[in-house]
Amino acid sequence: MARSSSAKPPPMKGGSFAPPKSKKEVKKHHDDYTSEGVEDNDIFLLPISDYQVMLALTIVGAIVRLFRIYQPSSVVFDEVHFGGFASKYIKGKFFMDVHPPLAKLLITLFGWLAGFNGDFDFKEIGKDYLEPGVPYVAMRLYPAICGIFLVPTVFLTLKAAGCRTATAALGAAFIIFENGLLTQARLILLDSPLVAATAFTALAFTSFTNQHEQGPSKAFDASWWFWLVMTGLGMGVTVSIKWVGLFTIAWVGSLTLVQLWVLLGDTKTVTMRIFAKHFLARAFCLIIIPATFYMAMFAIHFLCLVNPGDGDGFMSSEFQATLNNKGMQDVPVDVAFGSRVAIRHVNTQGGYLHSHPLMYPTGSQQQQITLYPHKDENNIFLFENQTQPLDANGEPINGTFAWDDVKNITENYIKDGDVIRLYHLATHRRLHSHDVRPPVSEADWQNEVSAYGYEGFPGDANDLFRVEIAKKQSLTPVSKERLRTIQTKFRLVHIMTGCVLFSHKVKLPEWASEQQEVTCAKGGTLPNSLWYIESNAHPQLADNAEKVNYINPGFFGKFWELQKVMWRTNAGLVESHAWDSRPESWPILRRGINFWGKEHRQIYLMGNPIIWYTSTLAVVIYVIFKGIAVLRWQRSCNDYSNATFKRFDYEIGTLVLGWAFHYFPFFLMQRQLFLHHYFPALIFAIMAFCQTYDFATARIPIPGVRENPVVNKAGVVALLGISAVVFALYSPLAYGNAWTKGECNRVKLFGTWDWDCNTFLENYDAYSGIAIPSKISQTPQAVVENKKPPVQQPVAANQDSPEAGISGAPKFEPQGQKFIGREERVEYRDQNGNLLNEEQVKALEGKVEFKTKYETRTRVVDANGNEVEVPVEELAAAGVAPPHPDVEGANQETKKSVQDDPIPKEASSSKDGEKEAEQAVPKPASEGNEATV
Repeated sequence: MARSSSAKPPPMKGGSFAPPKSKKEVKKHHDDYTSEGVEDNDIFLLPISDYQVMLALTIVGAIVRLFRIYQPSSVVFDEVHFGGFASKYIKGKFFMDVHPPLAKLLITLFGWLAGFNGDFDFKEIGKDYLEPGVPYVAMRLYPAICGIFLVPTVFLTLKAAGCRTATAALGAAFIIFENGLLTQARLILLDSPLVAATAFTALAFTSFTNQHEQGPSKAFDASWWFWLVMTGLGMGVTVSIKWVGLFTIAWVGSLTLVQLWVLLGDTKTVTMRIFAKHFLARAFCLIIIPATFYMAMFAIHFLCLVNPGDGDGFMSSEFQATLNNKGMQDVPVDVAFGSRVAIRHVNTQGGYLHSHPLMYPTGSQQQQITLYPHKDENNIFLFENQTQPLDANGEPINGTFAWDDVKNITENYIKDGDVIRLYHLATHRRLHSHDVRPPVSEADWQNEVSAYGYEGFPGDANDLFRVEIAKKQSLTPVSKERLRTIQTKFRLVHIMTGCVLFSHKVKLPEWASEQQEVTCAKGGTLPNSLWYIESNAHPQLADNAEKVNYINPGFFGKFWELQKVMWRTNAGLVESHAWDSRPESWPILRRGINFWGKEHRQIYLMGNPIIWYTSTLAVVIYVIFKGIAVLRWQRSCNDYSNATFKRFDYEIGTLVLGWAFHYFPFFLMQRQLFLHHYFPALIFAIMAFCQTYDFATARIPIPGVRENPVVNKAGVVALLGISAVVFALYSPLAYGNAWTKGECNRVKLFGTWDWDCNTFLENYDAYSGIAIPSKISQTPQAVVENKKPPVQQPVAANQDSPEAGISGAPKFEPQGQKFIGREERVEYRDQNGNLLNEEQVKALEGKVEFKTKYETRTRVVDANGNEVEVPVEELAAAGVAPPHPDVEGANQETKKSVQDDPIPKEASSSKDGEKEAEQAVPKPASEGNEATV
């Protein structure tokens, strides 16, 4: 590539250039890689007036994003998850999320600096922030700062690309008045930091490209190095917020390969030594720096999360052992008949083989065998031989614990091929299988596994299993020959049927506490039929016996394991979501996302139609241009000899390529997708539109246009005016402000824009009668065991007390009526919802477990005490948040896929439950996204 080195046209105000003074000027081409038509657009050397414009735009952006940021004062959409992560970081409780940790760490930092102690759980949309004193405004401030930072970043990127100041201001103003970007920037969400990091990377790489295209004279100078390092840092920041940053890396990487290709073709000034310097500089800055930054964020992540939490079940036993209270003492390595062992499954997050005194309701109706993820006495089994040991006289020693008295334990080591029985110590039943279908996986190749027998029962042939050691998976030579704690991976083959003990990511119903199913599978896959022994004890093993423990995986082992778990979990988010959408609908803004609704207000993620459609138009224009240009090039038209034509193709093409990299990969994903996934691509499309506009009004030699800056500025003013008006029309959906049904319906242009105008009142005066309380009582939910019915506790009415309102919601006061008071009563219902009387409750005491569920029911009465019917919609609007989108109806546009091993829920408590705690279910949401419930 070459550029003219003849006399440059005099610069005009705004950074554009006037046409040559003389048509007879002779163009001289460089014989190096300097690009034709490129000027030095160093953003540190702009006129003072440009910085003043940028500052003014940034102030406007700050006002727009910080306006009423305290509103709403309750949990909104995925604040459920990303706020919850902040609580877990502060408490140090390990969790698993599909996104890297940087933005979540910074949200936590802002909350911690504001005094957040992590006690608030963010567990449901609409949960009040004010009464518990959550510093939610400070936590929302970080995404808001990122949204503000985006304004000058886009301005400077367009200036670095050579645009006029007015055009750069247009791009920055589009960012300010984009309703969707505003909505995301006001809440505890990750997309605002992600978009800001993506834009910063684009700024850095655009500035570096500008330095590179000026040729050898700029190579390796301070500005060249600065922007190359900043590009690498920006890539590291972006990918450390979300893996969408990989698309940004792909964009930078592809353009870097183009630069290296051009350098390789410059045989005049680029020797192989210089080329190697260019290559190594880019490799260090664009690979080493982002990779190091990314891993450093996970190092901080691991330092913060040192305690067990609801994400443990996703990780291996070795990983879990690095957490506080999850590690274990060294245990004896040798396993013999009579050993008391806890057996773990290899493939499904290491659950323990488990039983409890509950029976299957179908099939054999024998005692349940399950997989359970927590340590518990119900996990302990005793290894028995198929025959009893013999005493010194050759007589069998009877009893379950006969092996405790055998002195020569080495003769009783369990070897590959031995036939064994597993005796469940807590319930005195043996592991058992037979030709009966399991209760859930009712396939012919699956047999039920149960616990069968009673204390003193000698057992039967269906209790016998053969040990088959998986030699490739076992760790040491000895562990390949006989059972060794932790080191040996083995299968248990049922002697009578030939099936193997098996478990998979299938949950049993509530009658088994939703624990994981264990079956005996004929031809079961190797990973799902592999087991190992975690704990081991035997009376004949001395204290100085050889012991073993988990190998500490170290940072890199934990890091790599977590990456694989994140990938698998992310790929498993394939179920439909009420507000998801497919990529083809994003550029045309077909639908948004319902975030929140309360007190006749609503927050709905909705873009500014003017900005979205103009940015999409820019992409379409470039595609048409490129198609025509290729056809003309094939016909030997000499278009690319024109510097302006060439610069339009490269500069707009670079941005459209960035749009494509951040848009088209989503077509390959079957997972849940949402409108906010389009935001990084939207930034590139907005800048592509501004660049196209700048070429049309300031760079392409159109008579009466390029020479007249007024045309450029007038168009900018018109576009800004229209976008600002449209922004104002839809702003109530971003801010959660009062709106009227009439105004709502007037701007709802398409039926697919599915916010509910009936949420809003008829006029603004009606909102004055709706009180928004500053404090709301929260009633915790609990599960307790009731030995006798609680005594009803009447509560005195107190209109001024916050406790007199709906639990967890603002007080409901229908217009024209007063709130009188609150009463509490206890009802007992069976599993089908039928009301139980006192005699029935008394008969059930001690036989069943009572679960307490707190509910609020609103009853409206007139002056005479007669109950008044109130529409459900009015009750909901008074203070009931909509369900989180994860639990709303399915969107038929999302493609469903059936997976053999869906992402599991963690198992619930064992029924006797003295040592077992029910864990929250890690389930990414919003994208299915992004988080842990």
